[in-house]
This record gives sequence, structure tokens and C-alpha cells, in this order.
Amino acid sequence: MPPVDEHFVTMMGIGPFRAQLPIAGCTLPFVHPNKTIQNPSEEATLKKFIKLTLAAAVTAVALGGIAGGVAQAQDMKFWRIGTGAAGGTYFPIGGLLANALSNPPGSRPCDKGGSCGVPGLVAIAVSTNATVANINSIQAGQLDAGLAGGQNVVQAFKGEGAFVDNKKEKLRAIANLFPEDLHLVLPKGQTMTSLKDLQGKRVGIAQAGSGTQVVVKMILEHYGVEVQAAELNNTQSAQRIADGQLDAYFYAMGTPASALVQLGSTKGFELYKFPEKERKEINDFIPFYVESSIPAGTYENVTYDVPTLAVNAQLITSIDQPEELVYEITKALWNDSTRKLLDNGHAKGKVIIEANALKGILIPLHPGSERYYKETGLLK
Repeated sequence: MPPVDEHFVTMMGIGPFRAQLPIAGCTLPFVHPNKTIQNPSEEATLKKFIKLTLAAAVTAVALGGIAGGVAQAQDMKFWRIGTGAAGGTYFPIGGLLANALSNPPGSRPCDKGGSCGVPGLVAIAVSTNATVANINSIQAGQLDAGLAGGQNVVQAFKGEGAFVDNKKEKLRAIANLFPEDLHLVLPKGQTMTSLKDLQGKRVGIAQAGSGTQVVVKMILEHYGVEVQAAELNNTQSAQRIADGQLDAYFYAMGTPASALVQLGSTKGFELYKFPEKERKEINDFIPFYVESSIPAGTYENVTYDVPTLAVNAQLITSIDQPEELVYEITKALWNDSTRKLLDNGHAKGKVIIEANALKGILIPLHPGSERYYKETGLLK
């Protein structure tokens, strides 16, 4: 199949965006950063483009030829998974999940080495501003599912924290995925003894709409620290550290993050080791953030253990999603084929295991997921 012309995406009126689209057992990345699908017209145009592209792909692989490929493409169900910026962990993990859950018409059968996802489903990993943006978009029906930090999920569902008077009552959980470690990144050779050393500094606080930014603001306020705040995603922040335009930046993400791997191989960086006193204090006022550690060697240039805190990333959806569909999605999430994709696709994929699927889930499960976990005995 010929490569997708990325300029064609923009010409159709979609504008710059980033998504990963699995087609017949492979994943095609459309790489246009920092754009979320914002309105129905954009979404309709994207769907039209994807349908045309998929129809062509199906034509190439289906035995029935062009007519059969187009007919099959018309039966596809698109499922949008909100992730995060490309330099973090949500986007690559979301891409793996999209690939695992998809089973477009024309794919080889599962028992013959083909897709083992949900028949007819095409899951799309869409880059967003992460947790808060994903929660808002799921509630509004602009996304079908998304990755989000456990703290913000609970706060959104209950109307607490950043969601006071703004409950997201449609949220439902599918699964707990992996821990996200809070990174406080410093230029190479720089050290800090306390979070108060950030006073007056140029500090990246993550992008608006991210769970990280919500937490960072709480931390800075608690310690009475005023900074020159920069709202940047992980990739942008790493670039600013490399260019000397930031003194530090925060980001909660699974390890290793690609933007930091790249930074480590060029300019280098340091990670702040949160003292025990600060870890306990932060856990007291942000109980979803628990003590954690980034082991030495996680990043090639960081040769020491990094005490920190972490929150669990979860896969969430809306109660408006059909029970049978989410049941099949949950089933596909935990099959043997998905296990291989997760183990081989990303370091954090290895810790996404079914035994931990309900760990830290404090909002209702989607009825489809609940049915699956009862059938497997994980939910008593």
C-alpha cells in the first residue's frame, strides 16, 4: 500500500493533528503535533479521510477486490482514544492499544497471525493535551475513550478539585494501566535540595488540560513557590531545557519517555530526587500520588535511583458506549495477542497486566468491562 500523503490530510481541512491508525495489522502514523479534533466538521472530515484510506487498504488485502473492500469499509466502527503529546507515554501506549483493539475488515484471522481485536473496529490513537482534555472530551462525546491519571478521573466524576461544579458523571472505567512517575527535570549538572529552590525560576508546568499541570499547581501553592510558569508539553519542555530557556520542568509520565531519552543522548539532564519529607507531605494533600522510584539506568544518562511519586494511568470511557462493544474491547485488551504487543512495543507496556486491571479504580466500571471481569473471576 502506498504511503499516506500527510499534506493531503491538511488540504482536506483537518489541519495539523497527530493520530495513529491501525490498518489490516499495521499502524499508519499521521504526524501533525499538538492538534486535537475540536469540532464536528473537523471530525466528519477526518472520518471521511480515514474511511477512504481504509477502503483503499482493504481493497489491497481483501480477496474480494475493490467492490468487496469498499463494502467492508462501510461496516467499520471508528473508536477514538485520547492520548497525550508524542514525547510522553500516553501517545505510544495509546497507539499500541489502538493496534491491539482494531480488527478492520480484510485483516488476516487471529488464528492465522492476524488481528485479534474487535471485528469491524478501527481504533484511532489521537494526540491531545492529555488527562483533563481527555476527560472533558469523553464527557462531551468528542472522544470514545482516553487515558487519564487516576486522581483526575475520581475528581472529575465527583466534581472535586479542578472539576468543582463541573461533574463528569458519564465517566466509566475500563482498566487500570500503568504508574506515571512525576519527573522534575533539571539541566545537566544542576541540583536542588528542596522544591523551594524553584522560587523565581523558569519552570515548565505541563500543558493546559493535563493532569500534571493540576498537580504541579497544587504542589507549588502548597510550598508557597512562585515561578515563571511555562505551559508546555513534554517534548517542548525538553527542547527548552536543551536550549537553556527553562531552569526546570515537571511532567508525570510512564518511563522511559522518548523526549527524555533523546535529551539524554544529546544535552543530558538531571532528575530531582524528592526528599522523603516532601514525598510524605505531597502524599498527604494529594493522596493519589504515592511514593515511587525511577531506577538508575531507566534513562542512560541518569545513573542514580530517583525517589519520586506516581499516579496510575487508567483507560476510561463513557457510559454512552454500548455495553457489548466495551465488553469486546475489554476482552481484546487482555488477550494473548495484545500481551505480545504490549511486551514488545514499549517499556511501560510490560507492566500493563490483567491482574492489576482493577487496582486504584475508584469510579464505576463500564457495564461491559464489569461483565468481562466477573466472567474471568477478577471481580467477585
